[in-house]
Amino acid sequence: MYETVNAALIAKAKEMLAAGTVNRVLGWQKGLFNYDITPAVFVSAEEIDTGFIYNEFCGANLSKYLIKESRKDGKILVFLKPCDTYSFNQLLKEHRILRENVYVVGIPCTGMKQPETGETAERCLVCRGTKHMAYDELVDGCDESELDPAVAEKRFAKVAELEAMSSDERYDFWRKELSRCIRCNACRNVCPACSCEQCVFDNPNSGIAQKAAADSFEENMFHIIRAFHVAGRCTDCGECSRVCPQHIPLHLLNRKFIKDINELYGSYQAGLDTETRAPLNTYTTGDAEPSIVYTRSAEHEGAV
Repeated sequence: MYETVNAALIAKAKEMLAAGTVNRVLGWQKGLFNYDITPAVFVSAEEIDTGFIYNEFCGANLSKYLIKESRKDGKILVFLKPCDTYSFNQLLKEHRILRENVYVVGIPCTGMKQPETGETAERCLVCRGTKHMAYDELVDGCDESELDPAVAEKRFAKVAELEAMSSDERYDFWRKELSRCIRCNACRNVCPACSCEQCVFDNPNSGIAQKAAADSFEENMFHIIRAFHVAGRCTDCGECSRVCPQHIPLHLLNRKFIKDINELYGSYQAGLDTETRAPLNTYTTGDAEPSIVYTRSAEHEGAV
C-alpha cells in the first residue's frame, strides 16, 4: 500500500508546485536507512524526487510544524494521516495555524512501525479510525471509516492498571520511569499541544531552564507541569513517547487526564472539530464538584 501511496503523493506535490498552487510541501524525508525518516519542507520537484518518502516509518505528526510554516509567504501543502488531523484541528481552534495558508491532503494509513523494533506502534494498536477530521482533498485509498469505540477504549487499559495500584506502587512506577529523563526536551518540542511562544522551562529566571534535573523533585515537576498544561488539549497522538530516547511512557500521563475528563465531564475528544469547547474551558452547573473528585480519588487511593 505505502509504495503506491508514496508515488501518488510525489505526483500530487509536483503537480501543485508546478501549478503554483503552493510554493512548498511539508512531508517526510528519506534518511540513511529505510526507518530513518524525518519531517522536511520541499520547495522543488527535484527535492521531492530525491528526498520525499512515505512509508510505514513516517509516524511523525506534521501538524505542529504548520505553526511557523503557515506564517511564511505563500501557501504550503501538507500531507496528514487521519490521527494527525486531530492535532491540526486543535491547533486551528487555538488560532496557532493560519488555515488559509495551508492546503491539506489527507492520506491513508494502515499503521506505523517503531524504528527500533519494526513492530506496530502502540498508538496504532488503539487507533481511533481512518477518518480524517480535516482536509482539502483526499488521495485514493482513504476509506474514511470510524473504528469500533471498544477498540479505541483499549488505550486506557494501562491507565486502569495504574489506578488499581496503591499510591505507593504508583509512585514507585513513575519514579522509576521519570528517573530516566535526561531533559532533552524532545517530548515538549514535538508535542502539538506545547505551542507557547516561550516555555516556562526556557525562562532563564526559573532556575531550571534547559538543564538536566538536579533532583527527583525537578524530574517530577517538568513532566507533571507539562501534563497539566496539555490537559483537555492533548489529542493522544503519542508523539511524546515516540521521540523519547529513554522510552518513558509519557503518553500514559496524558491518557490519565483524558480518562478523567471523560469520566467526570462526559466523553470528549480534543481536535474532533474546531468549534466545540473543551470541558476544562467551559463552566456548566453539571460540572463535577470537588467533593465528587475527592471521593473518586479516594476510591483509587490518590491520583496516578
